[in-house]
Amino acid sequence: MQIVTYNINGIKARIETLLTWLQEASPDVVAVQEIKSVDENFPREQIEELGYRVETHGQKSFNGVAILSKLPLEDVTRGLPGDDSDEQARWIEATVIGDKTAVRLCALYLPNGNPAPGPKYDYKLAWMERMERHAAQMLKDEMPLVMAGDYNIIPQDEDAARPQVWQKDALALPQSRAAFRRILDLGFTEAFRARTFGGGHYSFWDYQAGAWNKNDGIRIDHFLLSPEAADLLTDCRIESEARGKEKPSDHVPVWLTLDA
Repeated sequence: MQIVTYNINGIKARIETLLTWLQEASPDVVAVQEIKSVDENFPREQIEELGYRVETHGQKSFNGVAILSKLPLEDVTRGLPGDDSDEQARWIEATVIGDKTAVRLCALYLPNGNPAPGPKYDYKLAWMERMERHAAQMLKDEMPLVMAGDYNIIPQDEDAARPQVWQKDALALPQSRAAFRRILDLGFTEAFRARTFGGGHYSFWDYQAGAWNKNDGIRIDHFLLSPEAADLLTDCRIESEARGKEKPSDHVPVWLTLDA
């Protein structure tokens, strides 16, 4: 089972980019972030024509997540539990029925949190607390669980080309990294780091200041795997070359392969 996390940075602006990539890459499942579209305006028919089922949790102009799947989906739920007043569309989950086993997939777009300190940073940390509680609850089901998405977290200095630039940014503040580690410490495996060590591996390059040409990137798109999912891990890789193609997102697809 090939699962990809991909922050598309606006489905309206990059629908042709996404369609071309889906045709060429043909992953089984895609967790998409930042669709920036309400559900009724999402171009589902064009994606469905490529053989994908489309489930969205959208919001006008901001945020928004989706799951695109060639495999059957069951029990689709929208929104991160724990705060009924939260109107931001940042979480969707579903059970993906694989050839060998079912996998619970959560597609998430974690808050950026800047400027920090401030209300946006408070929201980020509160959102991560809710995620930690929900993740702990899901682990009790003891089924393969994958939490995939744009975490807006640089886990360690080696995950940035210039870590000193990010020291006071919400993506790398000690409180942010500690919140990420608390989720990991529930028993999750960070899939990419289970397979690849060292620096120089990035999933995001800003559009500004020639970041792509300078390889001035950061790694903020992650897969967290429950113990049951980690047992199925066969590969995790970053498709960095997608950033150099025509009309790219500032993020690139990250691939997870499970023996499922």
